[in-house]
Amino acid sequence: MSESHVHDVVGIGLGPFNLGLAALLDGAPEDVDAAFLERDAEFAWHEGMLIEGTTLEVPFLADLVTLADPTSPHSYLNYLRETGRIYEFYFYETFQIPRREYNDYLRWVVGRLDACRFSREVTDVRWDEREECYAVTARNPETGERSEYRAENLALGIGSRPHVPEHLRGHPDDDVFHTARYRHNRERVVDADTVTVVGSGQSAAEVFQDLLERQPDHGYRLDWLTRSDGFFPMEYSKLGLQHFTPEYERYVYDLPQAVKDDLIPNQDLLYKGIDPETSAEIYDLLYRRSIGGRDPDVGLFAMTEVRDIETVGDAYALDCHQWQAEESFVHESEVVILGTGYERPMPEFLDPMEDAIEWDEKGRFEVTEDHRLAVDVPGDVFLQNAEVHTHGVGVPDLGLGCYRNAKFVNRLVGREVYPDDVDTVFQDFSVAQFLERAPNATRAGGSETRLTPTQND
Repeated sequence: MSESHVHDVVGIGLGPFNLGLAALLDGAPEDVDAAFLERDAEFAWHEGMLIEGTTLEVPFLADLVTLADPTSPHSYLNYLRETGRIYEFYFYETFQIPRREYNDYLRWVVGRLDACRFSREVTDVRWDEREECYAVTARNPETGERSEYRAENLALGIGSRPHVPEHLRGHPDDDVFHTARYRHNRERVVDADTVTVVGSGQSAAEVFQDLLERQPDHGYRLDWLTRSDGFFPMEYSKLGLQHFTPEYERYVYDLPQAVKDDLIPNQDLLYKGIDPETSAEIYDLLYRRSIGGRDPDVGLFAMTEVRDIETVGDAYALDCHQWQAEESFVHESEVVILGTGYERPMPEFLDPMEDAIEWDEKGRFEVTEDHRLAVDVPGDVFLQNAEVHTHGVGVPDLGLGCYRNAKFVNRLVGREVYPDDVDTVFQDFSVAQFLERAPNATRAGGSETRLTPTQND
């Protein structure tokens, strides 16, 4: 099956970022012919981690559209209005909404848009020189039926996938698995005698908290290991959150790539730590469980790397190394849940475009300031969460996704449909920004210029 006409844009993948682009395009005054292709048969957002009681890490204003267009009919507040929950939310009195409801909101938006196409797994993307457009081949994973779409531009939004280090693979999926499968495997987990969670990010913390709450009814031993220095909270202060703004993103983009490569890996706690409320709830629960000298039958151990996993009877032996004290030990567990993060592999369907894509010296995408892939063909490729190495830690943030999509819509339409937000924070990141604001500061005239120290220096 082939579509003869050429779309203005075809989106590959349908997570929150490309869905947000579809929603903003639906609200643009000019018609933009768009199609968004998703390999799954229906929309689902991190189903395996929709644990009861978990919330988004960003305020509800970071929905698909509000930060670009608060009047959009696809906003979270309009979802509440249309589903009859606006007053219930009014009295809920919180900015962080339940993750399960965010998923329900996304599914509600999908149902309102005609551009979404499911059961379309993209297998090949190439530039058609004769037609001067992208040719996108997709297949239905269930039937094998193939279809082709043509587009002047692409929006690459395939997202990330669970990462399990190679040395921890090769075990039954019901016993040793990534946190992304937790809800699917939970019945098996709570029937075990011993359970171990590995990793100290938000996903690992949420799984540990859920198992801690269920522990009295099932009686398993519960352990939590991480190679990090400790079970530290994510940076969530108001000034710290200004790193997730257009200004900081522009500042990072202008840095030399070598500086970015040193900077970004050292900013883990801006986005990889534990939500302070989750951390507090875990501690409080452990405190209540220990009243009267009781033993909660729980272990938390940091600075410990799991180097290997081997089968031992009906359980698994974890080869552990406490790297600070340089001591090794073996820890046995019947179930092991791996909070080992996510990865963004290079999609194979881009192989035909390899020579047209510009790569940096480390084999990564070259990216323009407005989040487009640098390609040697006329059509744009808009990147959704594939440019952390060029734009910094804010790239996966849901709030900045709306800012990025506003840029994409403006470029597709050819004019400013949605405002290009500037001056959104109190903090300055670049010297140029600071000099614009501070009348008592001037740029130094040369490398030998020195300020005269005061007695208080």
